[in-house]
Amino acid sequence: GVKDGRWTVLQLVEALGFCLENTDPRTRGRGIQLLSQVLLQCYSLLQEKEVLHLVLFYESRLQDHHLVIPSVLQGLRALSMCEVLSPGLAVSVLKAIFQEVHVQSLMQLDRHTVYSIITNFMSTREEELKGLGADFTFGFIQVMDGEKDPRNLLVAFQIVRDLIAKDYALGPFVEELFEVTSCYFPVDFTPPPNDPHGIQREDLILSLRAVLASTTQFAEFLLPLLIEKLDSELQSAKLDSLQTLTACCAIYGQKELQEFLPSLWSSLRREVFQTASERIETECLAALRALSVCLSRSVLSSDSEDLLDSFLSSILQDCRHHLCEPDMKLVWPSAKLLQAAAGASLRTYHHITRSVLPLLLEQYTKHTQSSQRRTILEMLLGFLELQQKWGHVEEDESTLLSLQAPVCSVVFSALTDPSVQLQLVGIKALTVLGSLQGFLSSSDLELVVDHLIRLALHEEDSQSSEAAMEAAGSLAPTYPKVFSGRMVPRLEQELQSEREESYHNHCSLQQRCLQALAAVSTHTSIVRETVPVLLQHLQKVQKGTEARNTQDMVSVCQSLHRVALQCQQDAEGCWYFHQTVVPCLLAMAVQAAMQESTHTLPGKALLEEEVLAAMIPVISAATTHLSPELAAQSVSHVVPLFLDGEVSFLPQNSFPCSFQPFGDGECLEAQRRLVALLMAFICSLPRDVAIPQQEWLLRELLALSCSCNCPFTATTAAKCFAGLVNKHPAGQQLDEILQLAVNRMEPGLAEGPRRTQALTLLLWVTKALVLRYHPLSSCLTDKLLGLLGDTELGPAAADGFSLLMAESPDVLHKGCHADVRIMFRQRFFTDNVPKLVQGFHGAGPDVKANYLKGLSHVLNHLPRPVLVTELPTLLSLLLEALSCSDRVVQLSTLSCLHPLLLEAPQIMSLHVDTLVTKFLNLTSSPAMAVRIAALRCAHALTSLPTTVLLPYKGRVIRALAKPLDDKKRLVRKEAVAARGEWFLLGSPGR
Repeated sequence: GVKDGRWTVLQLVEALGFCLENTDPRTRGRGIQLLSQVLLQCYSLLQEKEVLHLVLFYESRLQDHHLVIPSVLQGLRALSMCEVLSPGLAVSVLKAIFQEVHVQSLMQLDRHTVYSIITNFMSTREEELKGLGADFTFGFIQVMDGEKDPRNLLVAFQIVRDLIAKDYALGPFVEELFEVTSCYFPVDFTPPPNDPHGIQREDLILSLRAVLASTTQFAEFLLPLLIEKLDSELQSAKLDSLQTLTACCAIYGQKELQEFLPSLWSSLRREVFQTASERIETECLAALRALSVCLSRSVLSSDSEDLLDSFLSSILQDCRHHLCEPDMKLVWPSAKLLQAAAGASLRTYHHITRSVLPLLLEQYTKHTQSSQRRTILEMLLGFLELQQKWGHVEEDESTLLSLQAPVCSVVFSALTDPSVQLQLVGIKALTVLGSLQGFLSSSDLELVVDHLIRLALHEEDSQSSEAAMEAAGSLAPTYPKVFSGRMVPRLEQELQSEREESYHNHCSLQQRCLQALAAVSTHTSIVRETVPVLLQHLQKVQKGTEARNTQDMVSVCQSLHRVALQCQQDAEGCWYFHQTVVPCLLAMAVQAAMQESTHTLPGKALLEEEVLAAMIPVISAATTHLSPELAAQSVSHVVPLFLDGEVSFLPQNSFPCSFQPFGDGECLEAQRRLVALLMAFICSLPRDVAIPQQEWLLRELLALSCSCNCPFTATTAAKCFAGLVNKHPAGQQLDEILQLAVNRMEPGLAEGPRRTQALTLLLWVTKALVLRYHPLSSCLTDKLLGLLGDTELGPAAADGFSLLMAESPDVLHKGCHADVRIMFRQRFFTDNVPKLVQGFHGAGPDVKANYLKGLSHVLNHLPRPVLVTELPTLLSLLLEALSCSDRVVQLSTLSCLHPLLLEAPQIMSLHVDTLVTKFLNLTSSPAMAVRIAALRCAHALTSLPTTVLLPYKGRVIRALAKPLDDKKRLVRKEAVAARGEWFLLGSPGR
């Protein structure tokens, strides 16, 4: 009635008169409870005068019997949300609560109501409450004092934060406010199991920390507390104290810290020197950095002491001498402390490095052992990396610039040391020095390049060689002229040189030259130098007749692929690479195919599957990041090349015959193989690029995939067809081409010599449609499920489920702009696993394994949370799959079960007897991969509840003794790990 306007609240009060004035407190309580519930729903409808009368009524009731108070507070909460509350009433209500209610004797919900009333008034009546002065703060302290419930504490901590942030008067009650909150520090709270409120210990920690670190007025009380907790034995207290100290440094200045700096430094130093906990060490270093930042930030008056200088001097005094002992255990803790302080500001960096860098350089020269030099150089590297934070090296203040010659000398000497580990640190240091603008002179840079070339090409250890190449790639964008003018010509010269050395060494050098050319191609101007060198070498290899031609071509393609990936984020470099490399690769491939067609040599190696497979990612990476305009320009040349034989855009396009990859005849078999390169290009185009003559192209690809005798060509044609179908706009044209594909597949699958090609096409088209949720995908999947019962095609069809679920490397993935819907795997699982299970139960014994294999492939690619949810219904089938004689089924099932043992131990423990038996049997499998997987599962069994496993402990330990003598080292390794874990099962502390 009140909501509809038929009653006023005052009429309701009159109607409740008997209850509200009743002598029985329970009856009065029920009357007020009803009134309060109405107010909570109707407070926005109240008039100002009604609110006034209600506030006065409720205030008077605060003196009533304790049974009535909860309902009174609910009513006041409703009134605290009224916008028409008269001035002064908020203060009146709070005064009444502070005076009349002993809040901490109330139930949790009622205490929460009081906090809500205070919060409401603070958000709407701030100025009125501030008029109370420090009395409001004192009143709140009384309300909060003794609170224990975490739900209420979160609200109370927020009120304290607001008191401080909104500048309420704390008056003489600063220490009391600190005491009433700091008594919870450090937070010791473990949420009960199945807690519906979801409050975690971390929530309370962060909320309390925000209070303690919100004002400098708490500093004199908080810092001694933090030092005390730092000196305790409790790890959690140490962590909380360090994190709180770091937070406080954001608002503190010299004044707050001055008295406590020696004690703080002493505690931090002790923890870093003595702790075994990496996390505590990390937090100590963060706190030291925060203290140094705080002191660096403080503005000094002319007569005040510079605390930063004295603080840093203390750090240097306690740590510097340890740097002279590179073999002693305190050298790294000392270095970390010094680096933490030096990383605070440019000023702290200069102060520390003025003292430390000359010492480290001196120590490097003094010590001759590689291990000691490595330790010293690693420390030096830490300080060099800090300089990167400040950018340009300032000439007037930088210690580093004054030590340029000795620093370079030390780093260069490390690069020529026989120790690989020292070389690796030297290469890192070289990269950092190169990143410091203005530090290296031109002669230094030339020396840097020479060292990198030597290490990349001639260093025996591959680690140093790879690190040198990475360093060249990092520095090349900063110094493109030096690298393109000095490094690229040297690499080209080495690549072309005909050395009189062993065949293996010559090939290894060529391989490294190719890798180095790719690694250094991180700037467009360098790419313009390296790409022609790589292509020229590929052409040279193509014309050769050596046995290693195939591997050499693959190596060049791998280098080109790396360059393509490095160019992708730079539009200019990407387009240069595409228009230079793609036509060249196509021209070389077409030339080789025509030579094959006319039976002329050389060039045959270029048509081998391995080489074409290496070209695919090059062309794909060169295409995926093109703008739609440039991609359209390129596609207008490539598609006519394959459909019409239009070769005019190719370099060196005088070919001995016409190019007809979709033509008939055995002599064109080599040309048909180049459909793989068409696939790489056309399936990587952005989705909004129109493809000329697309319908004709799709028909040709479909025909080729079904009629070609070469499995490689048929598969690439099917993949290309699927890639185009996946991106094709929905509509009549797509429906027609799909119907045509079904009409070609069905007779091919039924009988004849090309059933395998038809199955391959079915798999790729199904995948293309499953990814985009096309309606026809379910029909094609049903055809695939039907083939599981086929004795000839069944095993291949079962493996096809892996293809459907897995990420494809070259087509039909997001990187090449395919239409991939989220959660397609979950949808496929939901639609098809019941059919797989049903098919398994109805299948004959000779084809049951196909259904198990298909099921295990689907489950293996399913997100773990989904799999755990479905586990109870599928586990019995998975256990049956372990008895299957097919090794692929066994391996796939074991890899599926392994994570489930770790993530769903309660469900798995129900079948522990079967699991133990199956796993132990498979540890004797003839297949090494199955033995390893079974041992890993036996190891993972130890994550199940100990009480469930103990009856099997002796049996398992005896059974695992046999694989300890396995002839394969990897099997023995897994057996040792598994058996050791079973031995420890049930031990104290486990």
